[in-house]
Amino acid sequence: MTDHEHAPEATPEVDPDAPRRDQAPAPRWAGPLAGLLAAAAAITSGLVVAAAIDVDSPLNAVGSEFIDATPAWLKEFAIDLFGTADKTALRVGMVIVIGLLGLAAGALARRRPAVGPATMVVFGAVGAVIAVGRPGQDASAAVPALLGAVIGSAVVWWLIGLVRAGDGATSVPTEPVRARSGFDRRRFVASTGGVVGAAVVATVAARAVENGRIDEIRDAAPDTLPPLAEPGTLGDVEVGSAEVGSAEVGSAEVVSAAPPVPADATLSPVTPYLTPNDDFYLIDTALSVPRIRLDRWRMRIGGRVDTPITLTYDDLLARPQVERIITIACVSNEVGGGLIGNAVWQGVLLRDLLEEAGVQPEAEQVFGTSVDGWTCGFPVEAAMDGRDTMIAIGMNGEPLPLQHGFPARVIVPGLYGYVSATKWLESLELTTWDEATGYWIPRGWAREAPIKTQSRIDVPRRGEEVPRGIVAVAGIAWAQQRGIAKVEVRVDEGEWQEARLAPDVTIDSWRQWVYEWDTTDVEPGEHRLQVRATDATGETQTDEVSRPDPDGATGRHTRTVVVEA
Repeated sequence: MTDHEHAPEATPEVDPDAPRRDQAPAPRWAGPLAGLLAAAAAITSGLVVAAAIDVDSPLNAVGSEFIDATPAWLKEFAIDLFGTADKTALRVGMVIVIGLLGLAAGALARRRPAVGPATMVVFGAVGAVIAVGRPGQDASAAVPALLGAVIGSAVVWWLIGLVRAGDGATSVPTEPVRARSGFDRRRFVASTGGVVGAAVVATVAARAVENGRIDEIRDAAPDTLPPLAEPGTLGDVEVGSAEVGSAEVGSAEVVSAAPPVPADATLSPVTPYLTPNDDFYLIDTALSVPRIRLDRWRMRIGGRVDTPITLTYDDLLARPQVERIITIACVSNEVGGGLIGNAVWQGVLLRDLLEEAGVQPEAEQVFGTSVDGWTCGFPVEAAMDGRDTMIAIGMNGEPLPLQHGFPARVIVPGLYGYVSATKWLESLELTTWDEATGYWIPRGWAREAPIKTQSRIDVPRRGEEVPRGIVAVAGIAWAQQRGIAKVEVRVDEGEWQEARLAPDVTIDSWRQWVYEWDTTDVEPGEHRLQVRATDATGETQTDEVSRPDPDGATGRHTRTVVVEA
């Protein structure tokens, strides 16, 4: 026998009547994890409920409110940093912030359990108030946030209870029992795993319902666009004049079809003359596609008019249709940026609708409102001066894509989108400037915003090594409502050299250009390329550099390339 086998049992020298802790307490991370998972349960349950009752989710409502409160400088910073992924970045940022608050709430709740549910209730109350206050929402919009708060409170109370089971002393039972006391790691892991699983299922379910809603809107759109109007049915303004902004096509009347696009309209190897719908830039304030029921959708023209007009989607389809090639641009587009696109738009000329409604003399602006509450205003003259301002229902031969404003949007040649391009159009009010102010104007942007004469280098790319010989320097230039007359390129501090222009299809679309740079005798190493455009009025774009706010960036696009040795 060993000494161990003969050793007497040791008796702990402690008070047998004192309370004892049978197991080690939960690790420090358990409390914060409980808070994090409770926040996840609150968010995902809110998503499911919102999808089920067809209202905005609390996450979208709070995010939209944040966007509305964003100052101009922060908006520009977000677009510069994230580009068209700015809304994705916002969603990720919101989830991170909520997650951090959940971690903090869980850590505090370990000492004071009531902190956990109280935090969830505050989150829910704030989300509910914001959701109800969003445009087009009613009291039902509060339900997802409030129900999410209830579920989050229950989850945090339950999980914190498991965590705290091993924190305090427990009385010695008077009789032997099999039940375990203290922190039960296996039970906690199983419980948190169940919460994670439920959150994942809820997220997938909410996404499936939301995708189904979007598919339903898309399915409601027609497969094809209505036929174009016959020449002679739209007035007698000469095509190709500065009044209309359409190319000369051999008719003395406004014709319905867009001019044909010649094969040599594209000179840039990376930018097609017409931008495909899937590649067209997307900049708006909507975190998600507005909730539109096509059978209930109406577009109203009212305000200072003699006869208000209300149109359904079928009414718009039945109106005489025109087709125009128009380049639109975002005011946030930096010099050389990509927030610009060129498309064939089809729709109804706005001046025809306004003439039918009868614009009163005191009306100064056309004030557009989106289904999601976004607003903007542009001068009445921009709708009535002969340019092809339209209510667009088609884009590049297809019904207007949902993300680009289906069922209808406003297109105004020559104006930046923030004062004109109302997507998901709900109403157009004829007002004075004092009666209504567009979304971006109080945030520091100019009230009137004609698009500036600009140009861009597409190739060569920045920092690209170019060979000896003839190198194509190519890009685009635009000056809507004026047209591009000349594009020039210079290398380093040399003389300006005129580039070859593509055919001028219409003054309302961009014009492509190419300059053949002979690098045979150029010194190897870095060289600077710069471009400038001159519009048909004789104005050359300025070399003065300015930010996009308040009314569009200025400066000449400059790019450095490397000539091989």
